[in-house]
Amino acid sequence: MTLRTAAAVLAVLAATAAAAALKAGDAAPAFTAQASLAGKPFSYSLQEQLARGPVVVYFYPSAYTSGCNIQAHEFSTRAEQFAAAGASVVGVSLDSIERLNAFSADPDYCAGKLAVASDADGRIARSYGLRVSDKVRGATDTRGKEIDHGFTERTTFVVRRDGTIAATVGGVSPEANVARALELVQQLAR
Repeated sequence: MTLRTAAAVLAVLAATAAAAALKAGDAAPAFTAQASLAGKPFSYSLQEQLARGPVVVYFYPSAYTSGCNIQAHEFSTRAEQFAAAGASVVGVSLDSIERLNAFSADPDYCAGKLAVASDADGRIARSYGLRVSDKVRGATDTRGKEIDHGFTERTTFVVRRDGTIAATVGGVSPEANVARALELVQQLAR
């Protein structure tokens, strides 16, 4: 399968994003997952992060794919703006921690400014009401490496400190997704 075919699969997932996803006012499922920041693995806890302020939990199909690369880059370049609003950001995908170690450190994408968590079995995505698809045989990433996992929808949740969802953002471009998430956390900070 070519990158073009994999991109088509990802586009279908993005187009139907947030159809059954949790909505504003719902409780955000707490989770702990293996994550990476600047290439270093650690244990990420949503509950621990919420004790510090609101959290933007963004689900994306796969590291090193076109839309996901753009989205990670946008979040990393706006990291200081999210922090100024008192919010932290974590990306969640079905990627292995090994792929995420590389992605989180890559200066073109997460740039060491963005934590990304591994949801290898899709359990976290499903708990947020997101669809998880099977691995696409022969799919490759933008580096030409095989994508050896399934995909989840590109959907972002802005979670208040109390653990409730303030808003769900889906069905928009990666750039618009990040811009909308930033607007929402800035509104929460007022």
